[in-house]
Order: sequence, then structure tokens, then C-alpha cells
Amino acid sequence: MFIEAASDNCHVLVSNWPRPAPDVVAAFEQFPAATVGDGMDRFGLMNPAIRAQWRGARCVGPAFTILTREGDNLAIHRGLDDVTPGDVLVINGLGADTRAVFGDLLAEICVQRGVVGVVVDGAVRDAEAIAELGLPLWAKTITPAGPTKSGPGAIGGTIACGGLVVAPGDLVVADGDGVAVVPQAQVSSVLQRLAEIRHFEEQLRTRIREVPAARH
Repeated sequence: MFIEAASDNCHVLVSNWPRPAPDVVAAFEQFPAATVGDGMDRFGLMNPAIRAQWRGARCVGPAFTILTREGDNLAIHRGLDDVTPGDVLVINGLGADTRAVFGDLLAEICVQRGVVGVVVDGAVRDAEAIAELGLPLWAKTITPAGPTKSGPGAIGGTIACGGLVVAPGDLVVADGDGVAVVPQAQVSSVLQRLAEIRHFEEQLRTRIREVPAARH
């Protein structure tokens, strides 16, 4: 960790887990979160309270899950020791909105370690600085109030975030519309459905564009 703090109460539940293959992640990069939700019968979408914190934010990658006490980010610091480039941090901050659990210094560490996005069920701060860094960020709210660093927390377990159950290695697709999470066991079947949805929509758009524009 970059901070000097004992992290014995931040438990690593699983130290390594399978992640979707890079070619699968790349295939999902072609689709917006809304379409990914359509591919799951419009399930698998986080509560819209979890919003993009800067315009144009988008990420696709496997979930790296963290559970932290409200208003405390020690577990996030500890978790960043174990991330793999391409991961998306998915943080259950217990939905608390009075103290931020993520800010620009953590964002700097994320960028340095190859994290491609951060999703927080809770509050963040330093949103403008994080936007300048180019780190895609979704959160429930923004507050200037900083966190404590006491723990406890857990890394690598199944968590709740934005009304969804998220397991480590699940595929996260997030953009300006919100956050979709595809359970890892469903990645292949959802990807097949997305190809079918794209084909249908392309045909429909062609028909729409072939109709002469109405004249007033």
C-alpha cells in the first residue's frame, strides 16, 4: 500500500479468480450498457443512482470486488495491491453518502496499476481531478468530506452494488447510461444474444431510413 496503515482487518477472501478472456472483453466493448442489459432480458443493470461522474466515461472489464465500511477506504487501498490490469473496481461502500471513499489519490493509483474503471455504491470526491486523469468513474454521489482509514473490509468476495449481486470476475460494462454486470457463467450466451440484437436493430434502422421523411 502507498499509505502506512495496518490492514489486518481487511480480509482477502479470494486472492485470484478466473477472468473473461481478453477477446471476450473486446467483443463486449462493441456494445453499450443498455444493449447488454437487453441481452440479459433487461436484468443485470445497476440502480440508476449509480451514475457516471464525467461525460463520456466508459469501461469494460472484469469486476474486482471490494466491501468497505461506510466512509472508510482502507480496504480499497489494500485491494489495489492485488489488481490486474484491465480490472474494474466494484466497491460496496454500503451506499453511504456523507463521506467519500474514493478520491484523486486512489484514482492515481488505479491509473498506475491499469484499472480501467471504478464503480462505487457510495460517495466519491475530487470528481473534476479524476475526470482530468481520464479514469472512468460511477458513484452514487459526490461530497468533499474525506474518509477514515480504519477498516474493516473484504477483498475478492461476492458483494452487493447498486442493487445487484456482483462476484469477482463478472463482466462490467458501464457508460453514460449506467452500469451492466454480466455474471461470468452467462458471458458466452449473452454475447450471442447481443449479436442477434445488433442484427435485428441494423435491419430495423435500415427500414426506418428507407421511409421518405414526412413533409410539413
